[in-house]
Amino acid sequence: MNESLHKYMKVGLVHFMAYPSTIKGEGPVLETIRKLALDDYFNAIEITTVKDPEERRKVKQMLETSHMTIAYGAQPRLLTRGQNINDLNEERRQEALANVKEGIDEAFEMGASGFAFLSGIYEEDRKEEAYQALVKSTREICAYANSKGKIKIALEVFDYNVDKRSLIGPADMALRYAKELRAEYENFGLMVDLSHIPLIHETIEESILPVKDYIIHAHIGNCVVKSADMPAYGDVHPRFGFPNGENDVEQVVEYLRVLLAIGFLNDQEPPIVSFEIKPFGDEDPDIVIANAKRTLNLAWAKV
Repeated sequence: MNESLHKYMKVGLVHFMAYPSTIKGEGPVLETIRKLALDDYFNAIEITTVKDPEERRKVKQMLETSHMTIAYGAQPRLLTRGQNINDLNEERRQEALANVKEGIDEAFEMGASGFAFLSGIYEEDRKEEAYQALVKSTREICAYANSKGKIKIALEVFDYNVDKRSLIGPADMALRYAKELRAEYENFGLMVDLSHIPLIHETIEESILPVKDYIIHAHIGNCVVKSADMPAYGDVHPRFGFPNGENDVEQVVEYLRVLLAIGFLNDQEPPIVSFEIKPFGDEDPDIVIANAKRTLNLAWAKV
């Protein structure tokens, strides 16, 4: 592709994954977000909770100054607390839901244009009950968000039997779910992630094409799934070029081509496409980020 990739997407980064010490809203949040705000390769950033109110104020001011698009990820809020919005225990479901709603409040406070979450674990013999609990929770999430203002709501598609073991899930479940919720909430959609596709045991086309009308956000990343004995096995988001990794330049090219073909990548309303990558072991986060940018540049040149 000869045209700039920035014409077709707002390139973003999942901040709390690239700098995992910040995932609980503590640590070097301010200084690491500043690094990204200074890097004009990125037009978008995905943040999560920032616990300290004064630091949150400073982050908001910094991002307002940066002219970046902000998205808010509630996935860490749920995962770090072991919560599940499709929990069949009503008290626990309500606790998870309350946590997500607190995240929505913070997303609006930070000026986010999008908000993301994930489905939880489930038991196969009670799968339909879990699905109905998920739909019920999602309706409440969407209604609560809409009561506060305008924001896109996205469920991120995860693996169903490897690591996170989320209900949504394979393409058929994702399609059923997205179709049902979009009928009621036009700002609802799905977030797809290249790093999760091998974990779902689907090809890129098998994962993307069935839900093409419902995709509102995308992630680019890598994973290791060949053997549980291998380093970074599961949903760990290692850098591109990681030993035994599933995704590198070739797979990013295919992913981008499919996203272009379905009209998700476009020059009228460029969507957020964020790297979700994480340093492994003692890797330097800034070098891992540079790796991702080089990978996307090489892939885009081949699209």
